[in-house]
Amino acid sequence: MATSATTSAPLIEKHTIGYVPPEDRHGKVRDLFTLWFGGNIAPLPIVTGALGVQLFHLNLVWGIVAILVGHLVGGVLMALHSAQGPQMGIPQMIQSRAQFGSLGALLVVLIAGVMYIGFFASNIVLAGKSLHGVVDSVPVPVGIVIGALGSGIIGIIGYRFIHVLNRIGTWVLGIGIVVGFGYILTHIQTDDFLTRGSFNISGWLATVSLAALWQIAFAPYVSDYSRYLPANVPVAATFWTTYLGSALGSSLSFVFGAVAVLATPVGMDTMDAVKLATGAIGPLMLVLFLLSVISHNALNLYGAVLSLITLVQTFAYRWIPTAKSRAVISIIVLLACCFAAVGASSDFIGHFVDMVLVLLVVLVPWTAINLIDFYAIHKGKYDIDSIFKVDGGIYGRYNPQALLAYAIGIAVQIPFMNTPLYVGPVSAHINGADLSWVVGLLVTSPLYFWLASRDSAYRRRLTSGKLAGSL
Repeated sequence: MATSATTSAPLIEKHTIGYVPPEDRHGKVRDLFTLWFGGNIAPLPIVTGALGVQLFHLNLVWGIVAILVGHLVGGVLMALHSAQGPQMGIPQMIQSRAQFGSLGALLVVLIAGVMYIGFFASNIVLAGKSLHGVVDSVPVPVGIVIGALGSGIIGIIGYRFIHVLNRIGTWVLGIGIVVGFGYILTHIQTDDFLTRGSFNISGWLATVSLAALWQIAFAPYVSDYSRYLPANVPVAATFWTTYLGSALGSSLSFVFGAVAVLATPVGMDTMDAVKLATGAIGPLMLVLFLLSVISHNALNLYGAVLSLITLVQTFAYRWIPTAKSRAVISIIVLLACCFAAVGASSDFIGHFVDMVLVLLVVLVPWTAINLIDFYAIHKGKYDIDSIFKVDGGIYGRYNPQALLAYAIGIAVQIPFMNTPLYVGPVSAHINGADLSWVVGLLVTSPLYFWLASRDSAYRRRLTSGKLAGSL
């Protein structure tokens, strides 16, 4: 489905966090499949997927089962967020003001911004290593800068260009990873490819959680890439194209990492294992992954910049951010990340994964609250003008019900956590499996629904204007 604006939409995006009016809507719902499929064929999910057999010592079959279960479950939450985009026409983080209030949403916006800056920095490290692997004469720091500049240009151009690149990337990277699978499976270099590792419940649960959390990590910005679609795009269509693209692309990359590690001697770095396992086509695979990192990383920069703009606009409410503002903030983030990444330790990516696991503990309750509020409480009907008011309009500066549910949602996860900062007693009892995200969702969702339902009469009076004088 498309509008007449599809062909006339400017290549350089003019909007930032503001509402996208009907005349500026464009694109087709199938673009969401290519965006999330192509965007997930990349080194970082490959490295993450390999952990199931490297760190958690699963064999190939149980590793694949855990990967599929995690992505299929986590992908549901991610795709439900995506389906909000055409209905709301605004970025995901600023929409959180409708649940938490104009000031109450700041913590979640800040956490999302930090997480995506971390994603961006870790990916430019991977880009630098990939470029060095392709061309030995290019030092890793130089590769980091080149990767950052490529992602920066894409992110500054914005929404439409990101979609165009991922339409191309879906075909190129999709064919590339299938060819890579074929080569590895016909050139296995180990005798224990099918027998290395075994089923263990803690490792299986940990791998499921890792895959599910990979999907949930997209939640704070997934609808940013569907908000330009026409408002009459069916929710089901947005959901399924996003879900299938993300779950399929991510699963392929996770499994590819596991297969490459098992097909090579024990103890190898994952990307070194990929290079060795793919043999003659290894250099080509590294080139494809390098291009993928640069393209996909533009999403992280774009999401981080929108989060930062949302933070600033909360206080500078008279400021109307433009494409120029987005470009300036993008350059500042890019330079800061380059400086940090070039001077980072060799275990930068490992530290980043640790950080994401900590941040996801506070993002999971937000996911539950946002989805319950959108689908069960407001049923997609929001006052967009209030979302942009300094006092939060009908949503206020703080929503006590959301903040209470959010705090409880974080607290109940603590015994089930397994992060570098803290290992909960339940997690320790089951050999380190992190089930905090499951508990967080199961507790926060019904709790917020109960609290918000009790307040629904008040919300209806606000919406109808009967209490407008009290704001």
